[in-house]
Amino acid sequence: MAKTVRCGLCHHRCLIPPGGRGLCGIRENRGEENSGGGRAFEGGQDSSGGLFLPYYGYVTAAAVDPIEKKPLYHFRPGSRILSLGFAGCNLRCPFCQNWEISQLGAAAPAVDRAAQPLAQPPAQPPAQPGGRRMRPEDAIALARENNPAAQIAYTYSEPLIHIEFLKDCMELARKQGVANVLVSNGCISLEQAEEIMPLIDAANIDLKCFSKKTYREVLGGDLETALNSIRAARRYGVCLELTTLVVPGLNDGDAELEKCAEFIAALEAEPFRHAPVEPGEKRPEAEGRPVPWHLSAYHPSYRWDAPPTDKTALLRQAERARKTLRYVYTGNITGENSDTPCPRCGAILVRRRAYRVESRLLPPENSAPGPQPCRCASCGADVPVYR
Repeated sequence: MAKTVRCGLCHHRCLIPPGGRGLCGIRENRGEENSGGGRAFEGGQDSSGGLFLPYYGYVTAAAVDPIEKKPLYHFRPGSRILSLGFAGCNLRCPFCQNWEISQLGAAAPAVDRAAQPLAQPPAQPPAQPGGRRMRPEDAIALARENNPAAQIAYTYSEPLIHIEFLKDCMELARKQGVANVLVSNGCISLEQAEEIMPLIDAANIDLKCFSKKTYREVLGGDLETALNSIRAARRYGVCLELTTLVVPGLNDGDAELEKCAEFIAALEAEPFRHAPVEPGEKRPEAEGRPVPWHLSAYHPSYRWDAPPTDKTALLRQAERARKTLRYVYTGNITGENSDTPCPRCGAILVRRRAYRVESRLLPPENSAPGPQPCRCASCGADVPVYR
C-alpha cells in the first residue's frame, strides 16, 4: 500500500501523500510503481515508498543559443550551446520570465489520483506542456549535431528538480567529452548539490537577493540553501558566474546589493578544487578565481507590474560593485559595457556587443582535465576566461 513520502531534494521537504505531487508539480508519489516512461528513485525519508518522475527526460524547449545568453561570459566566449529546458520550478518568483513552463506546478497542483489504478498510469505525463521525451544519449547526439565543440546547458526553468535525468545525462556527457552547463536558482539540498557539482563544467546560479525574508515570502525559496549551492559549486571548481535580477522596490537597495558583493568577494578569496576525474581522485588545490556577477534589468512579467529597472540606476550600481569585484556586468539594457579586460595589462580580452563577440585570447597551455585558463594575446598572462 502506498505511503506518504517526504521528498528531500530541496528546502521545501514536501510531505507528499499517495497520488499527490510536491510543490514543484514534478515529483509524484505513486508508491513503488514505476512505469509509463518515468523513472523511480528513493523517496526521501520513506524508503518503503518512492517518488515517480512523470517528466523524466521530458524536454519542453530545445534551442542552440549563444553561450552569452545563459549568461556566461568567462566560459568558452563566442561559442554556441544546446539549451534544454524542463517543466516546473520549486520557486514562485512573481516576475518569472519563463512562467509558462516554470509555473506548471502552480497551475496544476497536487491531485488525488487514488481513484486511478496505479498499475495503469498515463503513457505521457499528465497536464504536460509542449515538448518531447529524450534519453540522455539523445541529448548528447543532438548537442554533437549542432556544435562540433559539444556542450549542453540545462536551463530555462529550474533543471535541478529533474536531477535524476540531469545526473544520467551529465555522466554520459562527461564520458563523451561534452561539457555540462547549469543555469539554476540553486535551491536544492546541500547533499544533492554535492552530488551533482562534480559533473558540471560551468554554471550561472541566481543570487536573487540577500534577504531571508524576500527569499521566503516573495520567492518561495531559501537564501541559505542557495548560498550553500553556490559555495558547493565553488568548492568543486565549477566555472561559476552569478546573476541578480535587479527589481525596483524589492532588491535594488544599495545596502542589499553591497551584501551580495561582499559575499561574492569572500567567495573569490576561497581556494577551489576541480571535480574528481575518477571516483576518489581529486585534482590539486588552486588559487581562487574571480566570480563574475551579472546585474540584469527587470521588465514587467507574469504577476509583477513594477516599472522596469532604471538603466542609469543599474549602471551606477554596477560601477559601485566594481569597487569590490573585478568583473561586474549589466544585462537586459541597451548599450551596456560587457567587455572583459586582462587583469594584468588591461587589454580587452573579449569584446561584446549584444551577442556579437570578438576574442583576443590564446588557447590554454595546460591540457589537464577540466576548464583551463586562456592566455592574453597582448601580454601572454593566464586570464580568468576558460576553455
